[in-house]
Amino acid sequence: MPAVEQSRHLVTEIPGPASLELTKRRAAAVSRGVGNTMPVFAARAAGGIVEDVDGNRLIDLGSGIAVTTIGNAAPRVVEAVRAQVAEFTHTCFMVTPYEGYVAVAEQLNRLTPGSGEKRSVLFNSGAEAIENAIKIARSYTHKPAVVAFDHAYHGRTNLAMALTAKSMPYKSGFGPFAPEIYRAPLSYPFRDGLLDKELATDGELAARRAIDVINKQVGADNLAAVVIEPIQGEGGFIVPAEGFLPTLLEWCRQHDVVFVADEVQTGFARTGAMFACEHEGIEPDLICTAKAIADGLPLSAVTGRAEIMDAPHPSGVGGTFGGNPVACAAALATFETIEADGLVERAQQMERLIKDRLLALQAADKRIGDVRGRGAMIAVELVNPDTAEPDAELTSAWVVAAHAAGVIVLTAGTFVNVVRLLPPLTISDELLTEGLDVLAELLAEL
Repeated sequence: MPAVEQSRHLVTEIPGPASLELTKRRAAAVSRGVGNTMPVFAARAAGGIVEDVDGNRLIDLGSGIAVTTIGNAAPRVVEAVRAQVAEFTHTCFMVTPYEGYVAVAEQLNRLTPGSGEKRSVLFNSGAEAIENAIKIARSYTHKPAVVAFDHAYHGRTNLAMALTAKSMPYKSGFGPFAPEIYRAPLSYPFRDGLLDKELATDGELAARRAIDVINKQVGADNLAAVVIEPIQGEGGFIVPAEGFLPTLLEWCRQHDVVFVADEVQTGFARTGAMFACEHEGIEPDLICTAKAIADGLPLSAVTGRAEIMDAPHPSGVGGTFGGNPVACAAALATFETIEADGLVERAQQMERLIKDRLLALQAADKRIGDVRGRGAMIAVELVNPDTAEPDAELTSAWVVAAHAAGVIVLTAGTFVNVVRLLPPLTISDELLTEGLDVLAELLAEL
């Protein structure tokens, strides 16, 4: 049983006095460049609840941005971390290696899409995985250029920012960025459909539009890699039209371009499959993972075809903390939990529950332009009902009201008009339903 009672309970206004006091200390000690979604400080968390320092229990529909997919302080993870900390916390895998790193690589090679021989390398963050995937792709192809997509988010380091589409808050004032980065149009069915119904439903047609841009602006002979989120995260949980990803992958294979799937937010059961690529049966050349890989401990990976992964020279990739032994122990326990507890199937059940509720809400409220996503990764796009223009003001008001009512939700989208739901897969149906009830009531009041 989780150590935190699994019920929403507010004992103070949000934020409470203890959180307000910590907010003052934060302002005096922490760079203002670090934002925060909610003005509360966490004390404990488990299952579908985050308890703050004032004793308020909040329904967690964010999972620390898709990190605590198996729930905070998951029992197998806690046990594995305690055992590893007691043995050793660090030696550096590049100095004196250890079995945990190898075991994580073996599991990633087994779990990720693709039946051929694979290799993995471990890092600390999603951005680090993306940067190293591009290094590996360039080493393999001996070509410089990289293509990313509209609405993409790939991280906050220099190269990852260059790949990211949105200026504020991620890129503004931080340039110049890494060169040889180009952008192509994504399949965005809701927005595409406002202009062209065929483009909205025909993924192959949308892919041909993107490929035409790539051919004209870059040229396959110069292109090392295409980097894409199978379902966009910060971009607003955009699910490309069926056929978009397979057509893009086929073109990459024909032209010696490495297809890199950024599954940092979608990976490890989140979308009702172990990886989002599996929904269309595609096998990326390289796949980048992080977030949910170790239930909250810093770890990331690049996994892919052996001949590509082995292209860099020895010591060409790595890092002091990459594949830290404690994080590796957490990752192994996370993989075990997902498979032993049937969490892929649980995500599928949650999709039905969430979508049924939100689609009913949409039918009664024309401000909801779109409900989309897969598994426990579902979003609502809010619009002006007359023009379908993005309604960022309503989105902000809805989220602020939800936070005050004790429900953690996140925004997303290039136009900041998307509310995204990322509940832990261990949340109960009762808590999840209550969270959705609160959201529905608040939207009706706005």
